[in-house]
Amino acid sequence: MGNSRAYPVFRSTDVVEAWTQALRLNALLEEHDDEVALMAELVTVEDVHMMAAVLPSAEFSHHRARVDTTGRGFAQAGLDIVKVEDSLLEPELPVSVLHYVPPDTVEDEFVRALGRGIASIGLSGRWPDDAETDSVGVAAYDGVEVVFNGDDVNWSEPAGHHTVFVHVGKWGDLPRAEKLAAFLGGTVLGDAQHGW
Repeated sequence: MGNSRAYPVFRSTDVVEAWTQALRLNALLEEHDDEVALMAELVTVEDVHMMAAVLPSAEFSHHRARVDTTGRGFAQAGLDIVKVEDSLLEPELPVSVLHYVPPDTVEDEFVRALGRGIASIGLSGRWPDDAETDSVGVAAYDGVEVVFNGDDVNWSEPAGHHTVFVHVGKWGDLPRAEKLAAFLGGTVLGDAQHGW
């Protein structure tokens, strides 16, 4: 199947502005998947509690694999963060969450609960065919993603801003990305990255 190509099309230090622009692009998708991907790296105990309140049924895990106490395998991934005391949770940080929700349910609350860690919301679907750019929508690859506190869809480094990406096809589609960036009043902000 491969990966999509994701082009950065908008950046802001304002989390609400970045989310709003992502929603504007999402409205242009011809088809929308029935799930939204929510991912976050939580770096403080307060971040964990805020996100757990938004996603009470989500599974939280160590952000990076850890060797278990025997030294022969990996520690159990799932963490019962609701029952653990703050003093026991602190050494487990950072923790991560990946959770899928129906569209238009908790995304706004997720955005309000973001802490300092990198996070993202993935809105997949299919772009309409566009004769002007000679672009064809591909449901396996198309969509919008906003990366909070970062400028890389692969979360390699944190940043002091939030970046909106458009995912366009397996081989990339710069003309479509440019048209989508122009819709937001800007331009493509960098090279294509390997997306979902």
